[in-house]
Amino acid sequence: MEAHIDNHSTWIEETEPSVLKNVFEEMLQKSGFGILNFMEHRFEPQGWTGLWLLAESHFAIHTFPEQNKTYIELSSCNHQMYVDFLSLLKIYQENKTIA
Repeated sequence: MEAHIDNHSTWIEETEPSVLKNVFEEMLQKSGFGILNFMEHRFEPQGWTGLWLLAESHFAIHTFPEQNKTYIELSSCNHQMYVDFLSLLKIYQENKTIA
């Protein structure tokens, strides 16, 4: 098997940590990723970072509330899960829901 990592990063407008955690954890699960661990850190006076360690690599979120934007990044060694996640991300970006 050849070593390969798919990687996608983008900026989104949502900055509320509880919303981000819930939405992206659901996206990761629906895409089939194996969530091994989650950790987060709140910065003072503002900002939040969330990191999911996945069996297939990792997903990270970094908020910049002072600029009303959030950076997200997915790295995955499973191409199909990566594609499924990007499909859900597109739906979320268009509708602010992943239903």
